[in-house]
Amino acid sequence: MGNSEAEQRRVTAAVAEFLRTPPAGTPPEVLELLSGVRGDPPLPPLAPRLFFEAVEQAPVAISITDLNANILYANRAFAEVTGHAPGEVIGRNESILSDQRTPAIIYRTLWGRIRQQKPWSGFLVNRRRDGERYVAELTVAPVIGADSAATHYLGMHRDVTETIRLQRQVQNQKALIGSVVDTAPVVMAVLDPAGRVVLHNRSYARLAASLPGGDPAGLFSAALKEAIETEQEVRIDAGGGSGPRWFTCSGTRFRESDTEVGAFFESRRVDYLLLVAHEVTRQKRQQEALRMGALRTLLAEEELNHGLRETIAGALYQLERPLNLLNAALGMLGRRSEGADAPLLDVLSRVREEGQQAVDTLRSCVPEAPEEPLAPVNLNALVHDVLMVSTERMLAEGVTVEWRPTPVLPSLNGRERRLRAALKQVIDNAIDASTVGGRSRRELEITTGTDGDWTLLTVDDSGPGIPPELRLRVFEPFFTTKTIGGGRTGMGLPLVQEVANEHGGSVEIDDAPRGGCRVRVRIPARSV
Repeated sequence: MGNSEAEQRRVTAAVAEFLRTPPAGTPPEVLELLSGVRGDPPLPPLAPRLFFEAVEQAPVAISITDLNANILYANRAFAEVTGHAPGEVIGRNESILSDQRTPAIIYRTLWGRIRQQKPWSGFLVNRRRDGERYVAELTVAPVIGADSAATHYLGMHRDVTETIRLQRQVQNQKALIGSVVDTAPVVMAVLDPAGRVVLHNRSYARLAASLPGGDPAGLFSAALKEAIETEQEVRIDAGGGSGPRWFTCSGTRFRESDTEVGAFFESRRVDYLLLVAHEVTRQKRQQEALRMGALRTLLAEEELNHGLRETIAGALYQLERPLNLLNAALGMLGRRSEGADAPLLDVLSRVREEGQQAVDTLRSCVPEAPEEPLAPVNLNALVHDVLMVSTERMLAEGVTVEWRPTPVLPSLNGRERRLRAALKQVIDNAIDASTVGGRSRRELEITTGTDGDWTLLTVDDSGPGIPPELRLRVFEPFFTTKTIGGGRTGMGLPLVQEVANEHGGSVEIDDAPRGGCRVRVRIPARSV
């Protein structure tokens, strides 16, 4: 005899013993169910009393109904949840718990499922005996008999009102916070430990769409570096004629509990960075308007002084040449030591003395270049300053500029006024070249960027270009490729090279890709 047959006989005997002396209060329907046990399939070798007590003491409200939902059995938890004692509900319909707040479609779906002999799970709004409403998480399953037909329905539910209320409160708070954050007039983004944006608001999306790279979070976090909690000002040059934009940004680190199941009993946390940036472009532009007025005055004064130095240097150069010849002649006459030459020597000596006095007087009139300390300098800001100052001239000359800066550049450790003056010489020369000879295409293309440890400024013009054999000579003082009366006297590029050398950099001249001349200035990112 197989083990399954032996187990079936033992279970059948235990059921029969239970039915001979059933516990007081055992519902008739339960007794009827137990009396129909045939052991097919075999029941587990557990005492029937254990099944009853397990259901009776279960912390979930359990009820057994007939196929019309009339209650045949209800356990203790059912009474605790609904307020109806088992004796009050036996024989009554489950609809005594129903509330009109539950949509009819839910009941139709429930009945449709269980009549197909399929379990249904969902939520209902029920009413307790005292009329109080509560949310029930309900599962109804058909009990299938030996003939594969449903004989009863088993219902299990629990009161989840407080859980639903807390969930709704969290959802409401999340929606409120999300609405406030999304409509806030500040740029906000959350970065994960890898620096990826995992959450952002509309202001961030608009800013990202306006940038060529589309990564403002990377720009802000790079600017903040280790000073996360300190508010920093960031300048972003998007190019395209839109002008620079300024933001004050700061960051706050926070930790979020790991949501992985494996971290349920562990205190694992994930670090995130909240970036907040407020655009201050309008205020900065107002400040810039005032600053540009002062800058125009400063550049005009510097150009005047530079022009004076250039003019006086040219005069000194012209005066020192004959003076040097005069000194050579006096030396030759003195070596001859003939008395007849004495009057001539005396006259020439007085001429030399007066000439030297004139040269010394003229040299003393050269305006001194002001001493300027080294300080962090933003190359994009310097180019922007020069373009702003040169706007009126470019408009008058019909010159168009394509300004394509790298949005964020490393700072230079340099002399701001000297660098600005050198950049203005480069751009002024490019404007001169683009307008020479009545050219129809008058364009400048200005870019900034980096190349390893170098910061680069590249200026392409649409002028005639500079022949290769003259690309070294243009750095000689007073050498110029311009026609007589066509502009400055050849001290512009020497000044540019002098400033570049002061900062450990260089100046290169080449052909522009679209014709014309390309001037590239290289400055170390941390020049000295």
